[in-house]
Amino acid sequence: MRQSAAVISRDDRSLKTLETTLGELDIEMVNCPSGQAALEMVMTGRCATLIVDFDLPGAEEIIRMATLLPPSQKPVLLAVASRAWPGTGQAFQSGASRILYRPVEPEQIKEALKAEKKIKKTTRRKSERYEVKTLVYLEIETGTLPGVSIDIGEHGMAIQATDPVPMSSNLAFRCVLPGTDITLQGYADVMWASDQGRAGLFFSKLTPVARKHLKQWLGKRSSQSKRKSKDPHVVRNLMPPRDAEVSYSASGLSEKSESAEAL
Repeated sequence: MRQSAAVISRDDRSLKTLETTLGELDIEMVNCPSGQAALEMVMTGRCATLIVDFDLPGAEEIIRMATLLPPSQKPVLLAVASRAWPGTGQAFQSGASRILYRPVEPEQIKEALKAEKKIKKTTRRKSERYEVKTLVYLEIETGTLPGVSIDIGEHGMAIQATDPVPMSSNLAFRCVLPGTDITLQGYADVMWASDQGRAGLFFSKLTPVARKHLKQWLGKRSSQSKRKSKDPHVVRNLMPPRDAEVSYSASGLSEKSESAEAL
């Protein structure tokens, strides 16, 4: 099966060089219209490489989102940047595996892909099996905050966002249930949040149809899982790590737990 690379760039010269060079490596270039489209291509397994031009706004956020993915989903991450500051600094700090300096040369691309794929192959062999993640979008006062799901349960989800999640209630969210084309959307209360962007959300409002889809998805996941649990979807699975420094909602987790038991 031919491999694909998701590319986000508006520079014609870079795009032409990338398309030609990737073609020589039998890799299809997918010119993505947005960062969201590129991340979705990566997370659904359609692209194993992500190349982002740092001349575009939001480039750093796209790379940072990709670095949050588990080894089984994480793509080869390449950044296209000029040698001048701040482009180079932003590219380094974003977590990109390699930087392709402008003007992009074919040998740069080939060498970067060869080195990174060798590392990735070794990492995948050594790593344990990870659960598939999905992108989660939160609608906050300043705009849309993207994140990656850590765990999804019947009553809520834990996520890792690129920036701290504000403590608030009735926060609109949406995501695609992993392994499906079903979009889950509704409202959630932030139960806890850390300065590093990790947060626990309690579903405060889901439509009957959305809740039905969620229960069906959870049922399939439970039947396929080898891990046994009396109740794998209880609120305690959404609790923060013991060593994490977090802020809690004013209502407290105990009230959320009681509400969950009543559902």
